[in-house]
Amino acid sequence: MSAMKRIEEVTLLYEISKALNEHLNLKKSLYKVLDILSYSMDMVRGTVTILNPLRNEINIEVAHGISKSAMAKVKYKLGEGITGRVIETGKGVAIPKISDEPMFLDRTASRKTKRIQEFSYICVPVKKGNQVIGALSVDKPFEESYILKEGKKLMSVVATMIAQHVVNLETIRLEKEQLREENQRLRKELENKYRITNIIGNSNKMREVYQMISQVSKSNATVLIRGESGTGKELTANSIHYNSNRAKNAFIKVNCASLPVNLIESELFGHEKGAFTGAIKKKLGKFELAHMGTVFLDEIGSISLDVQVKLLRILQEKEFERVGGHKIIKVDVRIIAATNKNLEQAVEDETFRGDLYYRLNVFPIYMPPLRERKTDILLLADYFLEKYTKENNKDIRRFSTPAIDMLMEYHWPGNVRELENCIERAVLLCEEGVIHSYHLPPTLQTGVESDTLPAVSLEDAVGNLEREMIIDALKNTRGNISLAAKILRTTVRKFSYKTEKYDVDYRYYR
Repeated sequence: MSAMKRIEEVTLLYEISKALNEHLNLKKSLYKVLDILSYSMDMVRGTVTILNPLRNEINIEVAHGISKSAMAKVKYKLGEGITGRVIETGKGVAIPKISDEPMFLDRTASRKTKRIQEFSYICVPVKKGNQVIGALSVDKPFEESYILKEGKKLMSVVATMIAQHVVNLETIRLEKEQLREENQRLRKELENKYRITNIIGNSNKMREVYQMISQVSKSNATVLIRGESGTGKELTANSIHYNSNRAKNAFIKVNCASLPVNLIESELFGHEKGAFTGAIKKKLGKFELAHMGTVFLDEIGSISLDVQVKLLRILQEKEFERVGGHKIIKVDVRIIAATNKNLEQAVEDETFRGDLYYRLNVFPIYMPPLRERKTDILLLADYFLEKYTKENNKDIRRFSTPAIDMLMEYHWPGNVRELENCIERAVLLCEEGVIHSYHLPPTLQTGVESDTLPAVSLEDAVGNLEREMIIDALKNTRGNISLAAKILRTTVRKFSYKTEKYDVDYRYYR
């Protein structure tokens, strides 16, 4: 090899090395390498292909002289064509004339328009240690004087130089594919988890809820879920979204009560850089992130009047502006809201806008409290028992009869959430195969179970209290009936009647 030729090759390798270290973007670096090969080797077309080991499929990752559409659709099987054979065997190939090679597939159809001109083809493996992970190939116009053996050797050096970039690209692509598959699996799990049939309860009131969810899910109507805390409003919102036409798109939940007043607007609508102190960069809001999906606004009754105006605009016009911005942003978002507050009273008190209330209240769903669906208590208890015995690796089969009686007699002010916490606690305490009454919290104990029924009647208890209050008032006023009656906010006549009834002598306290 001549000294001039050797200098040209050193210069080429130097430029490639520089290009590989110039950009943080891996693909951009490889495209730059192909550009360098284009003008230094008179390359017409070039590709970097990567083997997908999970599918035994070869994809074009970067290319020069080939359209993006051809890159996207062309794939090779391992051992198929020249590229497939190079990756399968790990041995480079140099073909003087493409037209003489029957294995040449030309799947990209990039050589059909120039059949008059003959091309040479060099393809070398890209390796990670001894493992072939891809290939580097070039097309160059056929020249009698060009020594293909030397060209293949040079290409092998370039392939070694770009190997780490290809390894990183392969890793990123595999991670993306795994994330995509994981995302699909999780979506499927969510769809199964939030099917209407997975909400526990067969009482008449819950059947009404199921019917309403079925009716509204497939529409784009705004839903307002009403009910006490712990009745399952969020579970219903999940069920509506994952049974809707938007199930494959984002479902973003916002607890309006947990966000500070000064941050809720930024959280919902986003902000521009420099909109306020601490806004160091642009931030997308929940509505923007949920485009084509659903936003669940829990505790909607706690948002301020300023935010209510913007929310009304989204419901009416499907548009908003970021905090500190002037650009109008259009969004297609379904809103599901939930509250345990009396919004009608809030409208009367002028703490909640009436026009927003009517916009939200398009399709109301009322979640009944647990005390109104007593027949569901044992169903729910059995479900939570099975759930927490699995989580804690225990073998608990059932509830004892006294425990069932306690569960049925309790009024459950905390609703389903309180019942779930109660069963979880019982499972943790129980070391037998049966949940007994003593495993349940003391709050469930009634007067019968705890032997704490009152010893006196209600009338006697009230009488005792009145007598104590009268005596205390006379002590404080030193037997002055007028002042004592004033302290107890009653008349002197009523006070005197009560002193006689309870045999209290005011003179005794003078």
